[in-house]
Amino acid sequence: MIRKQPEDFLTILKSYLPDPKKPIPVARREFSAFYLEFQTDKLPAVEPVEIGNGVQGFWCTIPEIQTDDTLLFFHSGGFSVGSTEDHLGLIARIARAANAKIFSVDYRLAPEHPFPAASEDALMAYQYLVSHGTPPHRIIPVGISAGGTLVLELLLALRDQHQPMPPAAVCMSPAVDMQFSGASVVPHNDCDWFTNARLDAIKTMYLSGQNLSDPSVSPLYASLSHLPPLYIQAGSDELMFDDISAFVKKAKWAGVQTRYEVWEGMFHCWQIFGEQIPEAKEAVDEIGAFVQEVFSR
Repeated sequence: MIRKQPEDFLTILKSYLPDPKKPIPVARREFSAFYLEFQTDKLPAVEPVEIGNGVQGFWCTIPEIQTDDTLLFFHSGGFSVGSTEDHLGLIARIARAANAKIFSVDYRLAPEHPFPAASEDALMAYQYLVSHGTPPHRIIPVGISAGGTLVLELLLALRDQHQPMPPAAVCMSPAVDMQFSGASVVPHNDCDWFTNARLDAIKTMYLSGQNLSDPSVSPLYASLSHLPPLYIQAGSDELMFDDISAFVKKAKWAGVQTRYEVWEGMFHCWQIFGEQIPEAKEAVDEIGAFVQEVFSR
């Protein structure tokens, strides 16, 4: 059922990683153009709203979905590229699988807005939803890659500030240790399209000057008690596989109800490529089933 991906596909993906030597506007345009090629699903209707500090959120709705259940979505892009627009295909598939509407956030990007700007925007987006009539128990944060990191940082901030928590959260391939110290980082460099050079760019562009083992930077080093249930997906061939596995182990030891799925042969953010990889659709279907189960309680 799980199929090893051809090396030529990974080569293509690697060729479109943002080039740190290019001007950041150029890198963003090229990355978005590449991702847009994969957003071929029937796309949702999009309504932009201003949530504060110049940050936009987007209500993404599918006409046939009539519900108040809301997913708060954070896109990927290593904290420096990516947007709601170039993730709309994934958003549409998640919305249909979960039977929920999605509020996606174009959080501020580095290097113009380094840490903790994106984390602050994640919290602001959640507070926007609550203050505009969506109760916390009808919100599930969902994020992929950097977006998965923001989901975890959001939960930790809500807990530490004694704010109402969502009933659960979903993370796809989250970056949890910004030191990227897991043993899988080096040997998986040939089987993942995310590269060690890209990890270094995150440290330089988004986290310059930060203590990478600070719990506010790397969720792996935070106290994880009293978090809501987590559903985490990771590919066995990801550079960050060992980091993610270490986080899951720590979360379970802290008493957090954690569902962890390892997809054999999958690489970083495989869920995005729904038309190319059958496992992408299967993974999104699993997310949808989890969300519907949580909201039905």
